[in-house]
Amino acid sequence: MFQITFITNDNKQISIDEKTNLLRASMRNEGGIPFKCGGGICGTCRCRIEEGLDNADDVKKKERNHLTEEEIAQGYRMACQTFVQGDVSVSWVPLSERKK
Repeated sequence: MFQITFITNDNKQISIDEKTNLLRASMRNEGGIPFKCGGGICGTCRCRIEEGLDNADDVKKKERNHLTEEEIAQGYRMACQTFVQGDVSVSWVPLSERKK
């Protein structure tokens, strides 16, 4: 078992027992990561892995369409494209606070 902490959602924690997609885990457990398409096209599920970045899989090509190399180095990922296999803590900017 490992933990996903959704920092932006009052540090909500869930336990997951296998490698899982970050967005799906959020959707199934009311983690709160925003999304629209779920397929790496829109960029809505942009988030930052604050702790446990080494527990995430490799960055996908679709993520590189939305994130710069600097952002990736800082832990930014697209939740719909990211699979985690260990403890992670994730944050995001709520949609209401994002620039249009």
